[in-house]
Amino acid sequence: MSVIKPFCGEKHFLIGCGKNQSLHGTSPVTTFGPKACMLQNPLAVMHIQDPASQRLTWNKPPKSVLVIKKIQDASLLQPFKELCVFLTEKNMIVYVERKVLADPVIQADESFAAVIQKFCTFREDLNDISNRVDFIICLGGDGTLLYASSLFQVYIYYSLIQKSVPPVMSFHLGSLGFLTPFNFDTYQSQVTQIIEGNAAIILRSRLRVVKESREKNARVDKKGIIMTNGDSEGSRKAMQYQVLNEVVVDRGPFSYLSNVDLFLDGHLITTVQGDGVIVSTPTGSTAYAVAAGASMIHPNVPAIMITPICPHSLSFRPIVVPAGVELKIMLSRDSRNTAWVSFDGRKRQEICHGDNITITTSCFPVPSICFQDPVNDWFESLAQCLHWNVRKKQNYLSSKEDVF
Repeated sequence: MSVIKPFCGEKHFLIGCGKNQSLHGTSPVTTFGPKACMLQNPLAVMHIQDPASQRLTWNKPPKSVLVIKKIQDASLLQPFKELCVFLTEKNMIVYVERKVLADPVIQADESFAAVIQKFCTFREDLNDISNRVDFIICLGGDGTLLYASSLFQVYIYYSLIQKSVPPVMSFHLGSLGFLTPFNFDTYQSQVTQIIEGNAAIILRSRLRVVKESREKNARVDKKGIIMTNGDSEGSRKAMQYQVLNEVVVDRGPFSYLSNVDLFLDGHLITTVQGDGVIVSTPTGSTAYAVAAGASMIHPNVPAIMITPICPHSLSFRPIVVPAGVELKIMLSRDSRNTAWVSFDGRKRQEICHGDNITITTSCFPVPSICFQDPVNDWFESLAQCLHWNVRKKQNYLSSKEDVF
């Protein structure tokens, strides 16, 4: 079992304006002028640890590891074999998905057969391994981290067996690699450091998404009210998802604009008329959202980003809302067609009249292991992967005469 080790101690939000190294900044004073002050609410006291001081440690030495490999990529077979051999030599219990071992090249490798016999295998959406895996190693691109996140949730109508995600170590063996900071060339020393508990960690927030749908025996009248033939509770079903990047609602195959209502804490804030809307985490702000014109948010910022997709309005700009709000998306009553939704690019499904999607910040983040630290890793990814602010430098003026 892993825990977040307080490297510099825990921090309370108390009165004080002294300079510190906290990523949360200084705590604001709660007195204003000679007589005004903030109304004290004991239930609202925040007790959090500074993200800059988050370090990984183990309650007990880790014994098991889940290795996730990008499938249908021949270039990853050799790194996968080398890593698995190294882990078994360290007496680690290695979990591998069955479809990874179904690769004909792996099956034909007789020298690797003895190692395969030591693996523990599982199937997605069928076997629960959440309480068996101590940490995860991803080989591939950013999609492998998204896939790792998706494995740790169980879909049940009207309820969800919540599963925390083990620490994730991601090696850059894909195309972009924004979320994969480790180079495989030195994997032995880096994996050894993780097993010893010597690493910085960043908690990537996820979205808890509940999609409620009406059953086929229900219908919607002209006022948008759901009419059922029996018990209203029995005519609806709910599915829950944990999303690391974004929830995307779009117009699907239809030529008309999507027309969806967006609620924040129960209040209608706007109706999205366009190709759709993206609701993303700070981690997802550098994915589809940034391509749609949104700002990039550091993963340590507690926030949810709302980004329209090609809105039919010159004034509809992306917005950032607090992480604690509840968002709800519904198909507008007068919408000409249905809409479609996907969760981290998967589980794509239709949104019909009477359906609704509720989005909040999950209390189960993805603990992503850093190569250096949360700040340096993020800016390194901006520079190397997205070429942020790359420009040829302006020439230096040797004298004032060069101005004219």
